[in-house]
Amino acid sequence: MKKLSHAEILPKRLTPEHAIASKRHPVVLVLDNIRSLYNVGSIFRTADAALVSEIILCGYTPAPPRIEIEKTALGAVDTVPWRYESNASKAVADLQQNGWKVFAVEITDSSRSYDSLTAEDFPLALVLGNELVGIESEVVSACDGALEIPMYGVKHSLNVSVAAGIAVFEAVKVSRKPKE
Repeated sequence: MKKLSHAEILPKRLTPEHAIASKRHPVVLVLDNIRSLYNVGSIFRTADAALVSEIILCGYTPAPPRIEIEKTALGAVDTVPWRYESNASKAVADLQQNGWKVFAVEITDSSRSYDSLTAEDFPLALVLGNELVGIESEVVSACDGALEIPMYGVKHSLNVSVAAGIAVFEAVKVSRKPKE
């Protein structure tokens, strides 16, 4: 086994032009009041890697162009469709009206495991929240359900960009399975 060089990996990747024109996975990310520009940039980079449909930035979540976002996004702000919606509850309602199931990535009294997604849960929007307080309660209430990532140690949560990566790639995995 040998690690591939950048020159060996590059021909296997989409160009930015092809990425923009590609059919995307039926997954949207809704970012509710995320405060860290670096977390937003990291989520953009993950969204690019997973070829998600869109990111919706809500509330005081910072939006590009910002050098701090770009520092971790590494160009993904140009390859992932995104928009700003001031109110996350409105973004959730609009997605639901357009046929999307919306799940909070949050610990609630009725959360289900993040790895319990099925084909019936798609198209899927995942709501991710503030680093300190999570997703606003009224936004959680508006969602169709909640997905929880199990915590086996002392801490009860992950960094939001890490949680996004786990949830997004699980969602993409399920969305790519052939329909039975």
